Amino acid sequence: MRSGRRQTGRVEQGPRISDREPDRTSLSRGGTVVRALTVAAAGLLALSACGSTTVDDIRVGPGKGWPQAFHDARNSGASPVTGSRNLTLNWTRPIGGPVAAPVTIGSDGQLFVTTRTATCGIFSFQMQTGRKRFCNPMGPSAIEAGAAVDGATNIYVGDDGAVTTFNALGQPRWRTPVAGVPVSVQFTGDGKVLSVTQSGQIDVLSRQTGDREVSTYQLLGEPDFMKTPGLNRPPDNQGLDDCSTGGPQCPVANVSAVDEKTGRFYATVWQPGQGTAELVALTYDGKEIRRDWSAEMLNSGSGTSPTLSPNGSTVYVGDNANRLMAVDTSDGKTKWVQDLGFPARGAVSVVDGLIVPAGDEGHLIAIRDKGDSAEIAWERKDLELRGRPVQTAGGTGYTVAPMGDNLTLVTFDTRSGATVRSNDLPGAEGSTIGTSVGAEGEVVVTTRIGELFVFKPEK
Repeated sequence: MRSGRRQTGRVEQGPRISDREPDRTSLSRGGTVVRALTVAAAGLLALSACGSTTVDDIRVGPGKGWPQAFHDARNSGASPVTGSRNLTLNWTRPIGGPVAAPVTIGSDGQLFVTTRTATCGIFSFQMQTGRKRFCNPMGPSAIEAGAAVDGATNIYVGDDGAVTTFNALGQPRWRTPVAGVPVSVQFTGDGKVLSVTQSGQIDVLSRQTGDREVSTYQLLGEPDFMKTPGLNRPPDNQGLDDCSTGGPQCPVANVSAVDEKTGRFYATVWQPGQGTAELVALTYDGKEIRRDWSAEMLNSGSGTSPTLSPNGSTVYVGDNANRLMAVDTSDGKTKWVQDLGFPARGAVSVVDGLIVPAGDEGHLIAIRDKGDSAEIAWERKDLELRGRPVQTAGGTGYTVAPMGDNLTLVTFDTRSGATVRSNDLPGAEGSTIGTSVGAEGEVVVTTRIGELFVFKPEK
């Protein structure tokens, strides 16, 4: 389907009921035929109304798989699936191009990954076999853009100047223009698509049609064409290269964290010319987007995407000055600051107050949130980070670390940090961009140079 409109099948109709001679025998049978005709007419009406429905009946889904960059709207970096401590490598394959965003996984196990190749910008693979489901061309900036999968395995992904959606077969559903590249694609509590571009444009879109549900909001403010009448629209990819490190040329570098119950969401913003980046709280209430508060607190820029606590009272965020901070969501006041000794990257993984930061320059460490203070629960200075650790139910976590000349997937106990098992990533080089967990406990590791490694739990 294209242009955000459902296609309606043509229905061949016979003579109208009023043009026929009445069948008195049939009419005398307790209304059986009348009821049958009524049901048929209702079905025909339903078919003819498909193209104009405004009911958003596509499921967002219960969060099985890895439907968003950091699993859920909170950016928790954690799966409710009980993680296996006995994994085996199922399959591996190269993508053919680099990867800059985590793999997303539908509830049925379908994988989606964006890249930049001569022919394809997004690939989809089957979890069990690694067989390619489809590959579609997209703009060159799709590699940096955000993505999210709903409960019907529709993928919503950003690229140059637009949000695009495909169904599970790779068929286009709609494409909505935006200014910039959506680095954050999330779902709201009422089942809409929340898009935030690196240039600060925020849109809430219908998952059915791509239509804007409320007026667009500009985090950097609306341009004043009276003062600058010759102002041109900047290139969609402007500043995108700075987003991976939260640099000053990328005003909005990270994936927003969304409180689905209240409509409050959180973004990091570096206003042009300012020396410190902000953490900004906004609310989408179904009628508008409004700014609630902002706090200039991210020294040298934002290192991580914001992450919400399960109860929504605390948002965790890191800066490029090696600090991890806990912030009160009611007013933006800082609760505590913890020096990690390295800049966290991506997002932090949070389960029951245990925070495991990510990044390529640090080591595996766990921070315990004590309310108004933090403490180191445990740390493994012998395990250097090469990506983003994740946690699962059952006290099991996964991270990638270098061991000798190889990269290794390390399964660890989140209560103590102890290594439970190690699995080689054959031929893997450099570092990883993400670790995702499937609905059946599969673990998917993606390297930055463009290789997928899929592990399955052993029976």
